[in-house]
Amino acid sequence: MVGTEIDPQLSALLGDTTTEIDVARKNRVFCNRNLRMETIEMIGFDMDYTLALYHQDKLENLSIELTLGKLVEKHGYPEEIKGLRYDPSWAIRGLVVDKLFGNVFKMDRHAYVGRCYHGFRELTQEQRRTTYRNEKINLSSDRYEWIDTLFGLPEAVMLMTLVDWLDRAGSSVDYAKLVNDIRQAIDEAHRDDTLKSVIKADVPSYIIKDPLLGETLHKFRSSGKRLFLLTNSLYDYTNVVMSYLLDGERKAYPSWRNYFDIVIVAGGKPAFFNDTRNFLQIDPTTGTPVLGSNGVPAEVKSLTRDKVYQAGNVLAFEQMTGVNGERCLYVGDHIYGDILRLRKAHMWRTAMVLQELEREISVGDRLEAQIQDLDLLDRRHRNLESEIDYQQLRLKKIGRLLDDGTTTPPLRTRLDDERRSTKQNLDELRQRSGLMDAEVDSLEARIDRAYNSHWGSCLREGNENSRFGEQVNDYADLYTSRVSNFGPYSPLRYFRAPRRPMPHEV
Repeated sequence: MVGTEIDPQLSALLGDTTTEIDVARKNRVFCNRNLRMETIEMIGFDMDYTLALYHQDKLENLSIELTLGKLVEKHGYPEEIKGLRYDPSWAIRGLVVDKLFGNVFKMDRHAYVGRCYHGFRELTQEQRRTTYRNEKINLSSDRYEWIDTLFGLPEAVMLMTLVDWLDRAGSSVDYAKLVNDIRQAIDEAHRDDTLKSVIKADVPSYIIKDPLLGETLHKFRSSGKRLFLLTNSLYDYTNVVMSYLLDGERKAYPSWRNYFDIVIVAGGKPAFFNDTRNFLQIDPTTGTPVLGSNGVPAEVKSLTRDKVYQAGNVLAFEQMTGVNGERCLYVGDHIYGDILRLRKAHMWRTAMVLQELEREISVGDRLEAQIQDLDLLDRRHRNLESEIDYQQLRLKKIGRLLDDGTTTPPLRTRLDDERRSTKQNLDELRQRSGLMDAEVDSLEARIDRAYNSHWGSCLREGNENSRFGEQVNDYADLYTSRVSNFGPYSPLRYFRAPRRPMPHEV
């Protein structure tokens, strides 16, 4: 109430919240589908790019360096590839790799290929039309690789750089083999712990420590919600990262494990949501399964706070926790691994962490005036096109009347005058339209370059949502740039989706 003095100690204990208008836009939680947090009993979190955000530039450089080493040492690629420049701006989330032609492209929500590169050469509109408009692009086909995680960006950067280098050298390139070799090499760097061992040795250089993360998790717990961790990472890596993020952040939680009611590592998502693998209890000291008296992994009949589990499946999880469907919210960063299957098959509520969202919003805010100018130009252009259509139709009607042999000479003279006038008007309108086209194209290009010099915004393609942006819209009930953005909101908040007008309502 106005004029009422708030006790700071009481405020801290109760976890007072702010109104959304007090939260900077780049730190807000956005809603695609109404969600009452009051009905959520359990909240699960992925780790990589969800609880643990990465210094993306450093991680990409490390990933590229290690992958190139594998390509040279194990796959027979020349040493020269290590000396090429791998520019991270050549990749954003939501790109598609075409193994057949070695192209990388970006689609809008209708699967229209808006821009496409072969190496560093951009394909023309006619080349794009010839290559991709004669058959439906099926992203589940082996021909395509969908770059939908930030971990995948280095793959696209390396592919485009190597395609450019090999083509300029006049080499005959098996693009599918090149794509597969890069994927295999980066998998090897993950599988043999080459990548993660470097991160574990210098965690602060690669992991962003969010000082508000512990407080946010505590706030959820204080409201009566149970929390669980479900990550694909093995326990040794999970323990190092989570210890860095949470150990000692609050006196009530001496260890990161104290924040969570259930800890599941090596979850193997999306297999966790699709298959029926058993849960294994693991020894946190050794990271190996706990064996029963018969020498085989002990059967897990319940999930408890004091233990760590591996693998498992969603049906057994729901049975043992007694929580299923819309009473469970899972927070992750991966459309296919974390979000899509839950929404389609299991009815869990979903929240997506988009680390790049903060920058996307900051750029949009900075360019707000230019974006408004573009909308205004677009409306004026549509009106101008309508006038051109009208004048063209008028010209055709005049032509038909002049071709009519029954038209009297005086009327023909008047029609000839009208035709000349209409043609002149039409020429002037077309000239204005051409100038407006150029102005729109120039403004669109400037706005795009502010997001990314090659691809524009990862959430937009032209006037449409990008394919990636549309999937965020379709499958993530909530989305935000980091978990701690939930902190200013009440744990019982009713998130409401904005009303989205259809074209006829605008």
